[in-house]
Amino acid sequence: MPSRKFADGEVVRGRWPGSSLYYEVEILSHDGKSQLYTVKYKDGTELELKESDIKPLTSFRQRKSGSTSSSPSRRRGNPSRSRSRSRSPGRRSPSRRSPGRRSPGRSPGRPPKSSHQPAPASHHADIKEIRKEVLEVKLTPLVLKPFGNSISRYNGEAEHTERNDIPHKTPQEKYHLSEERSYISTQYSLRPRGEENKLKEIDFQEEKAVTKGPTSLRTFEVPAVQTKDLEFGGVPGVFLIMLGLPAFLFLLLLTCEQEEPSLLNFPPPLPALNDLWETRVFGVYLLWFFVQALFYLLPIGRVVEGTPLADGRRLKYRLNGFYAFLLTSAAVGAALSWGVDLHYVYRHFRQFALAALVFSVALSVYLYVRARRAPPGQLSQASSGNVIYDFFIGRELNPRIGTFDLKYFCELRPGLIGWVVVNLVMLLAEMKSQNRATPSLAMILVNSFQFLYVVDALWNEEAVLTTMDITHDGFGFMLVFGDLVWVPFIYSFQAFYLVHHPHEVSWPAASFIIALKLCGYVIFRCANAQKNAFRKNPTDPRLAHLKTIHTSTGKNLLVSGWWGVVRHPNYLGDLIMALAWSLPCGFNHILPYFYVIYFTLLLLHREERDERQCRKKYGVAWDRYCQRVPYRILPYVY
Repeated sequence: MPSRKFADGEVVRGRWPGSSLYYEVEILSHDGKSQLYTVKYKDGTELELKESDIKPLTSFRQRKSGSTSSSPSRRRGNPSRSRSRSRSPGRRSPSRRSPGRRSPGRSPGRPPKSSHQPAPASHHADIKEIRKEVLEVKLTPLVLKPFGNSISRYNGEAEHTERNDIPHKTPQEKYHLSEERSYISTQYSLRPRGEENKLKEIDFQEEKAVTKGPTSLRTFEVPAVQTKDLEFGGVPGVFLIMLGLPAFLFLLLLTCEQEEPSLLNFPPPLPALNDLWETRVFGVYLLWFFVQALFYLLPIGRVVEGTPLADGRRLKYRLNGFYAFLLTSAAVGAALSWGVDLHYVYRHFRQFALAALVFSVALSVYLYVRARRAPPGQLSQASSGNVIYDFFIGRELNPRIGTFDLKYFCELRPGLIGWVVVNLVMLLAEMKSQNRATPSLAMILVNSFQFLYVVDALWNEEAVLTTMDITHDGFGFMLVFGDLVWVPFIYSFQAFYLVHHPHEVSWPAASFIIALKLCGYVIFRCANAQKNAFRKNPTDPRLAHLKTIHTSTGKNLLVSGWWGVVRHPNYLGDLIMALAWSLPCGFNHILPYFYVIYFTLLLLHREERDERQCRKKYGVAWDRYCQRVPYRILPYVY
């Protein structure tokens, strides 16, 4: 294999296709098979160039005049200027001008000003070679890769398609691509105007063949992109999930309430419907939800911008989750001091779970209905057009009522803070039902571990803005049920279990469990902190020791530090902490370990989703990353 001449990251000058003009570019990568360099111009445009079309900066002499090079983006950025020289391929050519008239601007065969302008050669001797080069550009659209897709449907995360993974283009996309190629071929050619008009006629015939009709494609609306590969088993899978998870939640709670829970006695006896629903409980739940909404609207905390959306906009978010937690803690403390009976929550725990379920279904219906009127640009790319699937996965990416972001609010507030309140209720219920003066050591460990987890999430609230839930998934039943029902009533299951099935933990065992918890927390927090710091400022001097792989999206992938050990070190820390939460419950039953089993399956599934998204997003660079970091979640486990 011949050796490459230029290294990744080197700044050189590359020839613009269809011209003899060279501009400053940065080498991104090199394909050993095709011997093509992927380069990036100053305006962000990416092209693949041959080595013969790239020259080092030292081969160009500095101009003495004060004029500077006009970048391709500036010449392309003014449509009026370009139209004065060449017409759109889709427009009929007017009557031929008289030879004496010439459009304002520069002469037809004259190239734009540049920092490098070759000596004039025989025009007719070079015309065939130039025409051949331009046609190569026109007939190989894979070479032209606009860098504008660094803002994409992953809510701003770069979406890049490699050369070997070109998706099927709609006629509209083909039209715009051909129009751009036609523009380049006329803008930077050295041919007479007559030959340019001939090529325009060829372009017009090509576009006419693509449209299969005389109607101009500029009047068409590009439909919203829809994902063909449905997740979670498609429509049947999500339908079973929506029916099965709520039923399983109540069966789990009923089983835990039995004196001798056993899988042989599953399912447990079902209560009457009157024992599951109470209007007063539903009212208390609504009060809780809207009090948290009020805290969310308080003008305290920093305002930050989220990741770029598909249209380049950045939504603003107020970071006051930790303040909401402090206000909630003060309100609960005041309620206890005034003699409010929090044991009411424990006695009506199943009713609260049903109230949360009913509210989550109602909210999901509202979200689906309002998403039917949402503009295509505000829809999640995961939506499919199927009613059942879209109701589950969510259609609208960032549903807002004014500045109130429904998804962001539900992600951290009612369910996560409610989780801590439920744990406190279970601690008080254990003391009351077991006639304890103080909580058991097992209950203290479970409450302390999960309290730390929630406080950490609220303190680092900004990190949630880069998660898949916010950047990729729509807001539908999946996230609504998970945030409002699953988190407060399943994540608190260890504390609920200990109320009915007390377990004494020795201090040596407790010391081991604490060490395990701290180990998982260190991995989880350090990995997330490293990732968030790198995303926020990749040039931070404190991160200079980290090794990276450059991607064609303009972003880098970490291949050292925590992210050089496994691809998802934060998931590894999460799993270790989940195990530490269950160990205080002992080994008398598998019920308290349901969370560990469920969470392992959840993270494995999410890891698969991450892999697909990243491979689609980074292409060949992700394959190189997987070679450097072969382990996914656990070291030495592929």
